[in-house]
Amino acid sequence: MRIDFHASPEPTLGVEWELALVDRRTRDLRNDATHLFARAKPRLPDPDKLHKELLRNTVEIVSGVCRTVGEAMTDLRRTLEVVIPAGDDLDVDLYGGGTHPFASWTVQQLSEGHRYEELISRTQWWGRQMLIWGVHVHVGMPDRERVMPVLSSLLNYHPHLQALSASSPIWSGIDTGYASNRALMFQQLPTAGLPFQFERWSEFEAFVSDELVTGVIEELSEVRWDVRPAPRIGTLENRICDGVPDLDDLSSLVALMHCLVVDLDTRAAAGETLPTMPPWHVQENKWRAARYGLDAIVITDADSNERLVTDDLADLLERLAPVADRLGCSEELAQVARIPERGASYQRQRAVAERTGGDLVAVVDSVVAELRAGLG
Repeated sequence: MRIDFHASPEPTLGVEWELALVDRRTRDLRNDATHLFARAKPRLPDPDKLHKELLRNTVEIVSGVCRTVGEAMTDLRRTLEVVIPAGDDLDVDLYGGGTHPFASWTVQQLSEGHRYEELISRTQWWGRQMLIWGVHVHVGMPDRERVMPVLSSLLNYHPHLQALSASSPIWSGIDTGYASNRALMFQQLPTAGLPFQFERWSEFEAFVSDELVTGVIEELSEVRWDVRPAPRIGTLENRICDGVPDLDDLSSLVALMHCLVVDLDTRAAAGETLPTMPPWHVQENKWRAARYGLDAIVITDADSNERLVTDDLADLLERLAPVADRLGCSEELAQVARIPERGASYQRQRAVAERTGGDLVAVVDSVVAELRAGLG
């Protein structure tokens, strides 16, 4: 089958930020997205920037098509400045973590919609377990023939993004020992997880054709890879990151993702064969970053060399600095280094739990407070 890729002439940027709804007193999840939409959407200049998701305990805030990280953050901030007061009316706060530390999946309600019902009908227990939230970043790609090479090379940096964004250490009241429990939960769904490493667009088309013919998917959007093409809007969509607690962390991570894609695409356009790693290295790196977060020792190349992820990150930020300068996000990219300095979200959550004797309500309080503090 043919899949048309509506190429973007510029490396545009779009951000999708999933946030949970928590009760202001109990700090448990609230299935009140419908009520929140009813209050918030009439106040928004563009109601389409607030989306529903699989469960009624979740809202997704999306930016428009932006040229810079700063523009995307301003766009998201404007929506938050409406949605948060609407939540105040309902005694609901927004929570930006990859998982909730103590909520039970058994009492969560499904959003209306045929595709959500079909997903749960097919995936059963694993689908109902999906109390997880993430961030998706789209970067415009100018040539479909470079999409798959850039995607495959981007996987070399999967553990860096996973470790920096990890925010899901506690599940059902238990510290899992993982920095990102979300990463390993989500890949249990069919077609989710790491993508196949195709060299040509035609190979991707053949894959999708096989998936459709055999009934694995009914439409292209059901390919839920950690990184995937979005042909209709001409982007490469990065879905690696856990839920992010505040605009500061978000802007840093978006800048890193923007710079990585643009750097790789520029090199591919110049005729360079982009570096990749065998799938077994990519798979191992994902597990190490999910397990150990910023303490992960990751595989850096096809020759099986290894390095502490934060050491490799420091060199990566230096190499990408000229790209950030061209894209107008030098300040945001430089701030990536602050995440290890202050601790990633999974580390901050664990610190609160330890300081309070395991008070998970206090953990939720801390994540909620970060979002509000970031708005000023």
